[in-house]
Amino acid sequence: MERTILLVDDEANILSALTRLLRPAGYTILRAGSGKEGLELLAQHEIGVIVSDQRMPEMTGVEFLHKAHELYPDTVRIMLSGYTDLNSVTDAINHGAIYKFLTKPWDDGLLRANIEEAFQRYEMKQENYHLKHELEKRVEEKTLEVTRNLKTLRVSQEILESLPVAVIGIDDDGYIVLANSMAHHLLDRGGERPLLGEPARDMLPDPLLGCSGDAIVSMPDGVRFHCWQTTMGRLSHSHSHGVVLVFAPQQQIEQASHDA
Repeated sequence: MERTILLVDDEANILSALTRLLRPAGYTILRAGSGKEGLELLAQHEIGVIVSDQRMPEMTGVEFLHKAHELYPDTVRIMLSGYTDLNSVTDAINHGAIYKFLTKPWDDGLLRANIEEAFQRYEMKQENYHLKHELEKRVEEKTLEVTRNLKTLRVSQEILESLPVAVIGIDDDGYIVLANSMAHHLLDRGGERPLLGEPARDMLPDPLLGCSGDAIVSMPDGVRFHCWQTTMGRLSHSHSHGVVLVFAPQQQIEQASHDA
């Protein structure tokens, strides 16, 4: 990440001295002779750190840094001045307009260290924004995925309920985990306890439980059912286990074949 610093001071010799001091660090250095010029540069460049003098004509350093804070709150702002108007400087610090206050004449090592720390602070903010954006993007994508899955599930449920055949899913432990309306109707479970969550051996006639593959079975009341049984989990992406049992009265299947 390119590190761009803005130096603001109405004294050209101060700007030159600061530039000589900071150039070896590899910063991109922008210079302004007033707060107005500083704001113009801020509008044109992505600046991470600002170092400003306090005593300048037309606009003081505190006024400039307040405006910079309002317009570009991510910048890290340092005041460097030989004059200390403690009330205005303290107020600026308390309101977040100034990150550090250093006095002239400055200590070269201390100034370099504070500017390095300021850039680290700025870069941490940018990284946090990036991570927050990525997190929000992932949450949005996940929300869309869940919404699509719910819609697909509702459509699948509607299709399942509209089928003219009974469909029952039985897990590996022998419990019914799926049963459509036709299954309840054909097994005459409409007014009794539902099938879901119940042991299949307690809820299904033995002929249906013993159905294997494609077969025709006779119920205790003499009704003949055409049934199909298939194993779940055969697809590579499937996490389901157990069996699916599909059945319908043989007479209904024969009539459908005749009509076709």
